[in-house]
Amino acid sequence: MSDAALVALRGASFAYEDGPAVLSGLDFEVCEGRALALLGRNGTGKTTLMRLLSGGLRPHTGELTLDGQRVSYDRKGLTRLRTTVQLVVQDPDDQLFAASVAQDVSFGPLNLGLPGPDVRARVDEALAALDIAALADRPTHLLSYGQRKRTAIAGAVAMRPRVLILDEPTAGLDPDGQERLLAILGGLRAGGTTVVMATHDVDLALRWADDTALLTPSGVRTGPASEMLARTDLLQQAGLRLPWGVAAAQVLCAHGLLTDTAAGPRTPGELAAMVAVER
Repeated sequence: MSDAALVALRGASFAYEDGPAVLSGLDFEVCEGRALALLGRNGTGKTTLMRLLSGGLRPHTGELTLDGQRVSYDRKGLTRLRTTVQLVVQDPDDQLFAASVAQDVSFGPLNLGLPGPDVRARVDEALAALDIAALADRPTHLLSYGQRKRTAIAGAVAMRPRVLILDEPTAGLDPDGQERLLAILGGLRAGGTTVVMATHDVDLALRWADDTALLTPSGVRTGPASEMLARTDLLQQAGLRLPWGVAAAQVLCAHGLLTDTAAGPRTPGELAAMVAVER
């Protein structure tokens, strides 16, 4: 475990009432500035892990730390955590409730007790970051699914968190919507936000993430995305397939067109560029 972790679980265990342990003795950390993809089969504890990191659940044993200090679950401690770490759930309809987009995005800053001008500045900033400023006065029930997704993320961004945790953010989006969202996340990262994304899409994880955490029945394994997503043993345990980019890199290496599988293509465009160079 790194002493430089921004938020970390150490020796954490959790079980729901009358159920078996979902996570046991877990060590897990989020390092600032690293894009982290969280992958695993259903039932391995991805959602539980995200809720533990964001303070929605409290570990039964172990601890959650923020900047190396143990999080206390009183009002002061949770306010400090939730202004640093924000979770956006998979279904935006579970998170949106206000009449208009701007009203919904303003909810968090208002709860912080910020003055009106500061709230408006945060709302404007978040709407611009998610490219939905033109939707500020739009009723939330008239939004498309992709617009609702971005509105939910804007509500979290308005809190100006250092860590943004997203549960399956590209699920239900068409290819264009996925590309737009990834571009937005790139902008947030460039602005200093650390992004954690739970996904089942190994190709997306290979393309987008710096690091990958694989949740398996035997625990969690974290490392550079290109290395972890080439581990067929861990992928099998996690119920995942080999990413196409890793498979393509292995074929290129077998034909002497590539010497390092870690340098393989992460997108179709990169593969086309490699092939063009070899020609």
